[in-house]
Amino acid sequence: MKMIRKYYLIFFGFGFSYLGNWIYLVALNLFVWHLTESPAAMAGVYIVGPIARILTSFIAGSIIDRTNKRKLMIVSDVSRGAIVLLMPFMDSIWFIYLLLFMANIASSFFAPSSTYYITKSVPNEEKQQFNALLGMFNSGSFLIGPALAGGLILLFDTSVAMWVNSLTFFTCAWAIYLLPNVEEPEAVRETMTWKMLKEDYVTVMDFVKKDSLFIKIFLFFQLTLMIAHALDSQEATFIKQQLALSDSLYGMMVSVAGVGAIVGGMVAAKYANKFTSRQYIANGLFLTMFFYALFYCSSTMYLALISFVTLGFFMAFSNAGYNTFYQVSVPAEIMGRFGSIANIFQSTIQILFTLFIGLFAEWFTLQFTTVSFGILGVLFALLLYIILYSKKASSQFKEGLA
Repeated sequence: MKMIRKYYLIFFGFGFSYLGNWIYLVALNLFVWHLTESPAAMAGVYIVGPIARILTSFIAGSIIDRTNKRKLMIVSDVSRGAIVLLMPFMDSIWFIYLLLFMANIASSFFAPSSTYYITKSVPNEEKQQFNALLGMFNSGSFLIGPALAGGLILLFDTSVAMWVNSLTFFTCAWAIYLLPNVEEPEAVRETMTWKMLKEDYVTVMDFVKKDSLFIKIFLFFQLTLMIAHALDSQEATFIKQQLALSDSLYGMMVSVAGVGAIVGGMVAAKYANKFTSRQYIANGLFLTMFFYALFYCSSTMYLALISFVTLGFFMAFSNAGYNTFYQVSVPAEIMGRFGSIANIFQSTIQILFTLFIGLFAEWFTLQFTTVSFGILGVLFALLLYIILYSKKASSQFKEGLA
């Protein structure tokens, strides 16, 4: 496609980073499972990351907004590649948690920097189609990554899968190195002080107070998304215990969701100029959470497969719509600071939801717990749907909000 040719380096670099994330997900989940065979330890994998992001986010935004974003992304990916390279040599869950902590510190700088880079590189009228296509690359990684991880684990072991994962991060760093700068030459860097941090928080809070609709949409979308992420923490346990599938079938199950997401990304890109980001968010998120709940209701592999494919399809729409909405709503000059403060909220909620799911799964049954949280996610998505189609939202979207 024309747009892929136009932004090929971004798609190539970010695509390899996404590929690494999905190889990492499968390999790490199985590595920790075989080491501990504990749902609580699996939940811990999903708690360490948010803790690291919370602690880093207090200063990350101030650094990001005053530093070249392209350089930050390169350093972040090189750091993550080196950390993942070391992980297979660890034989203690606590050392694994430590490395996860360090990797997520690097990730705290990558995500807001990449959002800024896209915001400055892609015109507003192309953003929804661009985000849908980038989501398709993510989905392709979602398909290829777990399958590749499953194949590597089947032929070798989880260590080899993690080493291949580290290579994808190095490849992403190289591709970003080839991208042009989108910022003015860097000014003299200011010394980090408490006064500066306080002023940065005041700036973000002023923006939050001025745009109450954006904050409502942001909060409900993130609450719903954090439930989905918390449910992901028990995905491997559910597939292994409830469905009794092998390691290779687990990899295949995860990758199958990528089929639906790739098709969803293609359809979302094709109709990006015919539908609004509001329509993509409202309908996409509600249907995504509905099929999340249905997946955890599954008692057979076939129903789980259907649910996985369908949730992947609709997730492509919700992500493309939300990313477009975010990029046109948050001023680029405070994107790093807002993203980092938002990270504190997101990570705190994710920790709480993940802890609750892990503990409830120990106290009750895994399926009862995951289905209950899935239904809660559906209710949050429904509330967001109502907000998006309220009179106030309809008026602001007509005025070109997104």
